[in-house]
Amino acid sequence: MKLLLTHVPLSRQNYYGARALGRLQELVEVTLHEGGAPLDPQGVIAAARDADFIIADRSTAVPGEIFAALPKLRVVMRSAVDIRNIDVAAASAAGVLVTHAEPGFVQSVVELTLGFLVDLSRGMSRATAAYHAGEKPEIRVGRQLSGSTVGIIGYGRISRDLAPLLATLGMTVLVSDPYAQIDDRRFIKLPMDDLLARADYVICLAVANEETENLLDAVAFARMKPDAFFINMSRGNLVDETALTKALVDGRLAGAAMDVGRAPDQMPSAELARLPNVIATPHVGGLTPPASESQAMDTVRQVEALVKGDVPPGAANLDRWTRRV
Repeated sequence: MKLLLTHVPLSRQNYYGARALGRLQELVEVTLHEGGAPLDPQGVIAAARDADFIIADRSTAVPGEIFAALPKLRVVMRSAVDIRNIDVAAASAAGVLVTHAEPGFVQSVVELTLGFLVDLSRGMSRATAAYHAGEKPEIRVGRQLSGSTVGIIGYGRISRDLAPLLATLGMTVLVSDPYAQIDDRRFIKLPMDDLLARADYVICLAVANEETENLLDAVAFARMKPDAFFINMSRGNLVDETALTKALVDGRLAGAAMDVGRAPDQMPSAELARLPNVIATPHVGGLTPPASESQAMDTVRQVEALVKGDVPPGAANLDRWTRRV
């Protein structure tokens, strides 16, 4: 059996470690992508001409034309939870299985979120940049997390780990999620509009889908306190970036932090990241060795199951999988 791993070398180094790759090569014949840029669809077709399986990284699109051009292809896997770069409907129509990894990045994202909260409150990045530039940093009064109110939009895996930590720090925790039941009495469930009006910090952790496209728009930012901070740890398409930029430039928000955005590879947009009241990181929330290895090893376990003739974990369209052999 043959498999294409689409990650460019640097991405492979960061997100698909030596242990996972070594085990993968014990199971199947692996083709590695050694180019410096992500494969386009024609590149995927050429590289996976005889492949049974593809493991796609987040920068590689897998549109419908790939399934038509690769009749031997049986399964497309993602070493991540997000499978939006794969045309699942087209895969299903062609009988190709699509799988995803489990969210092994939760603790890593939680820790980065805590860092953003402290940095926004105390101006560490701002002071560091001034020192690096040979300037004397401006001394400003910071904000204490304890006693402040944080609003979390979306109550999934990350929020469920983050919220108790924030409560332990002494923060009042508000949560908005119309689909989640919240049993922890330390948290207050509110409609999003009410949460925005009350929170000193708003953290976006909602699922990215059609319903949440531009969930945080001009109206939402206008509801927030003028001294509030906004943090996006979900996906860039939840935010109307033009509206956020205007709110930050006009001083209607105190600042923002983000690990994601609408730039390529789901990174923060340069227009937002360059603002003086913004802290941005290049989509590294899940980039720690435990997080990366956890998701890479999920794909290894999927391949192990496939080699044995079993159904792999993480299947997204099992009922449409007809290319089993």
